[in-house]
Amino acid sequence: MDVDLFVAAHRAEWARLDQLLATRRLTGPEADELVTLYQRAATHLSVVRSSAPDPALLSWLSSLVTRARSAVTGSHNPAWREVGLFFAQRFPAAVYTTVRWWLPAALVSVLVGGLIGAWIAGDPQVQASIAAPEDIRALTEPGGQFETYYSSNPAASFAAQVWTNNAWVAATCLFFGVLLGIPVLVALWQNVLNVGLSAGFMAAAGRLDVFFGLITPHGLLELTAVFVAAGTGLRLGWTVINPGRRSRAAALAQEGRAAAGMALGLACVLLVSGVIEAFVTPSGLPTWARIAIGVAAEVLFLVYVFVLGRRAVRAGVTGDVDSRHRGDLLPEAG
Repeated sequence: MDVDLFVAAHRAEWARLDQLLATRRLTGPEADELVTLYQRAATHLSVVRSSAPDPALLSWLSSLVTRARSAVTGSHNPAWREVGLFFAQRFPAAVYTTVRWWLPAALVSVLVGGLIGAWIAGDPQVQASIAAPEDIRALTEPGGQFETYYSSNPAASFAAQVWTNNAWVAATCLFFGVLLGIPVLVALWQNVLNVGLSAGFMAAAGRLDVFFGLITPHGLLELTAVFVAAGTGLRLGWTVINPGRRSRAAALAQEGRAAAGMALGLACVLLVSGVIEAFVTPSGLPTWARIAIGVAAEVLFLVYVFVLGRRAVRAGVTGDVDSRHRGDLLPEAG
């Protein structure tokens, strides 16, 4: 494409659009003209990007289109409204749309963890090959390391420590999933192995009830958040392999934006589970009360996802950022 000829052909339209943007009060016909010229300029920008990526022209035309978009769409929503929309629609919609990824990850993880626990609990030789008898006793005995872990630090400090660690695991699953999902599978395996080992040792010591009494209050919500992060990371890894009808760059951009939003939402979910782990799990409440709190938190999250999330998806919400913040996209082959 001849850039000079293209500029000459459309310079008058761009100048008129620039003039309208500088006008404080537009008449009805002028407002309609502004919208028409904005749509044309956006098309011109896509053409220039795909056919003649001249840096100076791209910069100026991008600025013009951005200003026109702001004038056409109006002012942005207040920050508090954006936050409300995120938690009421975008985050639950993002979790709901990835359910076919994170639910299988959860089911397989629970199954594998249960098998590991049963294998360890039923075979003393396996137990001896993993740890020395005195170390196992120190872990599983009444008042041992498994129980005192939850009260080893002041509650507020412990909550912050747990939250930071879990948020890092979730972030690893979310953002390193782009490496074909391999880091996600590694993180899942480590998580499942740790839970399976603890369950197996506690079961072998006849204290499986204590294990579930301590792990259930915070573990239900915490593990669900990790599974959601893992499912999202696996979907991101699959996007690298099979982007579908989208270009690989466009597909990764869309999934990456959704994953970034998911990281913020899951950080809040993990904050709740961290508070439960620090203040409820080691508390003097009866076991049934502690478990009830954990189950209630898990049920509320699932209702949040499968009711609000499904409703948002049906309304067209995808979990991606608002279209105003995505930038201009190149045309894609259909």
